[in-house]
Amino acid sequence: MFFADKPYISDFFKQTVRDNNIPVVGTETAQTLGLYSGTRIISEEAAVEMARASGDLRIYTTSENAIGWLSKNLTFSGLPEKIALFKDKVKFRELTKPLFPDFYFKAVCVKDLEQVQIEDIPLPFIIKPAVGFFSMGVRKVTSRQEWPGTVNSIRAEMDKIKDAYPEAVLNTDTFIIEQCIHGDEYAFDAYFDSSGEPVVVGILKHTFSSDTDVSDRVYTTSKEIIEENLDDFTRFAGRIGKLAQLRNFPVHIEVRREGGVLLPIEVNPMRFGGWCTTADISFMAYGFNPYLCYFLQQKPNWVEVLKGKEGKLYSLVVLDNSTGFHADQITAFDFEKLLANFEQPMELRKIDVREHSVFGFLFTETRAENFIELKRILDSNLSEFISVDPSAGR
Repeated sequence: MFFADKPYISDFFKQTVRDNNIPVVGTETAQTLGLYSGTRIISEEAAVEMARASGDLRIYTTSENAIGWLSKNLTFSGLPEKIALFKDKVKFRELTKPLFPDFYFKAVCVKDLEQVQIEDIPLPFIIKPAVGFFSMGVRKVTSRQEWPGTVNSIRAEMDKIKDAYPEAVLNTDTFIIEQCIHGDEYAFDAYFDSSGEPVVVGILKHTFSSDTDVSDRVYTTSKEIIEENLDDFTRFAGRIGKLAQLRNFPVHIEVRREGGVLLPIEVNPMRFGGWCTTADISFMAYGFNPYLCYFLQQKPNWVEVLKGKEGKLYSLVVLDNSTGFHADQITAFDFEKLLANFEQPMELRKIDVREHSVFGFLFTETRAENFIELKRILDSNLSEFISVDPSAGR
């Protein structure tokens, strides 16, 4: 059974669950998201009974907002404990310590940030909410002199977004400080089947504009990216799955690769990329449906789906508000001007920036030799696309 929840479900997801008779739990929120007529809706009570009765139940959530429901209603299943191992980044580091015994991390209460003994922490390091989403509250600290400003910046951002997501998705009470992980960053979608075997259904490379950039602006998949990483990422997921004893469990995993070494950044439980992004781009790029792969326990035929994809880049562009203006000051975003910067846009999803701090998501196809169009959007703070009213309240 699938859970549809805020902040967003795509038309592709809606079509998938309707056309394949996948049961969707009829929560109050799900009923407000515009699921297509003919979708198989089951009651919350029926969902609980299905979970009790089935030893092979495949649960998928479009959003970690649904974690609260799972934690409340499926306590008998052991699933909430599995989810907590990954959603809480401190628990995740403790889980994977046998695999990465030398990795430095430290939990700290947000109220104690000013008291952190910064001289005792190896530089550079990353600080982020122990339970977080997107790149909210994430900072890279490269010198001790940056620390006071970093704390002030975190507090200001948390004040703005603390009510935007449920506590199960974003909890600003505890932060984790951890060593920087170097190398190329990737995000990949996978699921563990009923036997616990990992199946990778998408790989994207996360490109940054600079060494200090921690934003989520551009993720790209390609034939070359898939072929270079598929085997290693499958084995890597298998090691994590064995530690946590995972079965019928979808994940969105972020890693960095330096040389031949892979280190995990985080594992997001019970979903592929949020906002129906990474699973949808796998379909746009390669023609197979990751949601169905999980539901039907199928593996992509990568050899077949990658045929003819040489020299093509498929990218997800996250249009976060990096303009320097508060959302209340922004009166318009020129999406037509944005689209004119790309040779082959595939889909544009517009989002209310006042509610979610992003203008939208753009899916594009780019010739590899025209990477400059992706570099431009990476380097942009998007201010050239907005109209502002400077007198509006911050």
